[in-house]
Amino acid sequence: MSVETAVKHDIANAALAAEGKKRIEWAERNMPVLAQIRERFEKEQPFKGIRISACMHVTTETANLMRALKAGGAELALCASNPLSTQDDTAAALVHEYGISVYARNAVDRDGYYSHINASLDIKPHLVFDDGCDLVNTLHTTRTELIDGIIGGCEETTTGVIRLSQMTKDGALKFPMIAVNDTDTKHMFDNRFGTGQSTLDAIFRSTNSLIAGKTFVVAGFGYCGKGVAERAKGMGADVIVTEIDPTKALDALMQGYRVMPMTEAAKYGDIYVTVTGNRDVLREEHFKVMKDGAILSNAGHFDIEIDVAWLEQNAKSKNAKMRHQTDEYVMADGRRILLLAEGRLVNLGAAEGHPASVMDMSFSDQALTAEYLLKAAAELGAGLHDVPTEIDKEVARLKLESMGSTIDKLTPAQELYLNSWEHGS
Repeated sequence: MSVETAVKHDIANAALAAEGKKRIEWAERNMPVLAQIRERFEKEQPFKGIRISACMHVTTETANLMRALKAGGAELALCASNPLSTQDDTAAALVHEYGISVYARNAVDRDGYYSHINASLDIKPHLVFDDGCDLVNTLHTTRTELIDGIIGGCEETTTGVIRLSQMTKDGALKFPMIAVNDTDTKHMFDNRFGTGQSTLDAIFRSTNSLIAGKTFVVAGFGYCGKGVAERAKGMGADVIVTEIDPTKALDALMQGYRVMPMTEAAKYGDIYVTVTGNRDVLREEHFKVMKDGAILSNAGHFDIEIDVAWLEQNAKSKNAKMRHQTDEYVMADGRRILLLAEGRLVNLGAAEGHPASVMDMSFSDQALTAEYLLKAAAELGAGLHDVPTEIDKEVARLKLESMGSTIDKLTPAQELYLNSWEHGS
């Protein structure tokens, strides 16, 4: 049974706390690296007296990151970075079982979303964790009075890093932010294996479609796109990749995928996944030539990659929730277009997001980077920065160890050879 709490919060249903606690503990079993970090944090208390505001997906994996930070002495306020990804039982457990302030309700509207962001900022944070840059954007637009108190923060997503890069270029970012998304242990595994598996999981849950034999269009061939394409190809799909970057397009072509513009791909696809971080990737000109029964989904962070507004305005009719998180739009000529998770982040809107074993690395990066920020923020200065390589390598080492694997070590002669220039061939 959940306990009473005095922490401030706005959640959907406190009665779900016990069920949420079970699922948080289930995820913890697959997050051994973060568990080790939490154990050390509890002893050393690196965040004692530090307030942290976090705008992230409110899932069981995020819950375990919050537990690690709280164990290290932090005062926390968590809000949701996506209205459809919030697990109401997880939110309830964080509040009533772990005493952490949470502002998150599944399917909250836009006003509620920003109300929750502002509530999380009301603690006057020293550190911020962002998942898409909306919290940092709010700090730089409507909550500027809090900026002087910010030591720094972490960004978890490709989309957020794109926005922060532009802020840095424009001289607008007022404190140091670290691109956790760009660590090898995040983008090589979370983006590729996590997004790849969880996106297909969402398509299965929503449509129960057979992937084998289908034409599967992936828009964008970054790490997330690579993961989606690999999983789809592995299940027997004919995969088409669309890109704007010639190097990435060449990479896709040499891996055996067909590459073409979306104007061509739209004629062939049975299933579409957008994963670009940009807007209007699927739009009017594409909808008009799609097959009857085409399935559309977005694995990019924000719901701007598919022009849902055009479908809403131009479809002859809409059959909402034909299946789990599946809306059917009937065009004037009778063709049906199926949209998953309202065009929002499909792997969290229609499934449970990445497996905990993948998020173990990403959130270990987050936890260790936050600790590093407390010491290094002054010398870093305002702008976007990389995670130190030693943090990335340490997370990889601990993950290997947790999986029962070891690697070679350099001999003294090898160390000397790699660190000198006098030795010839």
